[in-house]
Amino acid sequence: MKKITVAKGDGIGPEIMDATLKIILAAGAEIEIEEIQVGEKVYLSGNTSGIAPESWDVIRRNKVFLKAPITTPQGGGYKSLNVTTRKFLGLYSNVRPCLSLHPFIATKHPVMDIVIVRENEEDLYAGIEHQQTDEVVQCLKLISRPGCEKIVRYAFEYAKQYNRKKVTCFTKDNIMKQTDGLFHKVFDEIAKEYPEIENEHWIIDIGAAKMADTPEAFDVIVMPNLYGDVLSDVAAQITGSVGLAGSANIGDECAMFEAIHGSAPRRAGQNVANPSGLLQGAIMMLNHIGQSTVAEKVQNAWLKTLEDGIHTYDIFKEGTSKKQVSTTEFADAVIANLGQKPEILKAVSYANTAAINMPKYVRKAPKTKKLVGVDIFVQWNGLNPDELAEKVKRIAPSDMKLKMITNRGIKVWPEGFSETFCTDHWRCRFHPIEGEAIGKEEIIQLLNNAIREDIDTIKTENLYEFDGVAAYSLGQGQ
Repeated sequence: MKKITVAKGDGIGPEIMDATLKIILAAGAEIEIEEIQVGEKVYLSGNTSGIAPESWDVIRRNKVFLKAPITTPQGGGYKSLNVTTRKFLGLYSNVRPCLSLHPFIATKHPVMDIVIVRENEEDLYAGIEHQQTDEVVQCLKLISRPGCEKIVRYAFEYAKQYNRKKVTCFTKDNIMKQTDGLFHKVFDEIAKEYPEIENEHWIIDIGAAKMADTPEAFDVIVMPNLYGDVLSDVAAQITGSVGLAGSANIGDECAMFEAIHGSAPRRAGQNVANPSGLLQGAIMMLNHIGQSTVAEKVQNAWLKTLEDGIHTYDIFKEGTSKKQVSTTEFADAVIANLGQKPEILKAVSYANTAAINMPKYVRKAPKTKKLVGVDIFVQWNGLNPDELAEKVKRIAPSDMKLKMITNRGIKVWPEGFSETFCTDHWRCRFHPIEGEAIGKEEIIQLLNNAIREDIDTIKTENLYEFDGVAAYSLGQGQ
């Protein structure tokens, strides 16, 4: 018997959770349920995180969390509970199977069967944002080697465990050569450890277009957080319905399982919601806790129910569906089909699908790190980069030189174009005259000189070489 934490959520959450639990318990799930309250009521009680400290204790103790959709109130500084949970519990891997159910669910892609493995903790979702000038705000994109290694290895281990044949990596490393470049580099490194699994890399834009047009060309797709968030919803939708998709959020210690859709408050209390998305999350949970026989029974019964044309309002279609049913009636139909298998849709057979045992990350030996320059960002309301260059040159210590000014990443000095539109946010790059390393004392001197010259510095970024390789981007057009 495995104790799990359950949150029934908001909107349609309680109805679909009751239906889901009824189905898996009828199938023989050996679980003990410990319920907690999260979401709208907790938010509106004055807790901006949407979860009480004692609820965290329950989740961390039980390690497995089945969560219905919640409502996050608009405004007021309320933080996304999903994002918070994933980060606090180290749930680095978001897994979303996207399977077409043709001809019973309308889709343009009848043979689509892909799994998107999305990095869950970092990238732009670190949520580190600042307004820096009157005209410019920034969001920091953070990609770490541990984060890349964990998610890429998980994708290959998942493919291995579920007999998938290929893992594809999506990045935009032709533009973001440092961040997405690291993700791609780690993918290539780890792919070599799995010679039995085909691997490939696509640039995200053409890869996304290919996935939307020809999803049968893909199997498992692994990608950084933002791309994965967007494309997993796209993939779920083109299978026929976002409402049918569930997801798993996997960490070293804990795991959370959920539907990918929202709480749909307009449908709450009407007994019409489709519980399939949450049920798919629960099936993934059963596999995770080693109850694959039950998971297989539930999945095949669910497929048989869809095949029988027993559909809730959201997927009901005249001529294809046979009976429109309520939430509770759909659950009862799945229960009645337990032990049966679909005849047209492909029946599943789960074996050896317990939690994937991932090795702990081992930190690599540090590289030789050399400080070789600095970018000083300034707010300046002028328009002529040549004028700014003359001002900024005066703050350079005797052994340093202004090498470049960019505006929104585009080189505007030296030899900039008058057509380039500039905001009030300027990056001024300094390197030592002799090309040697510099000390941080010289950066402090630069900043002190800027104060003296009444130059408004807003941030700095140190420029490093690691093992002699420049680890910073060039200016666009440099």
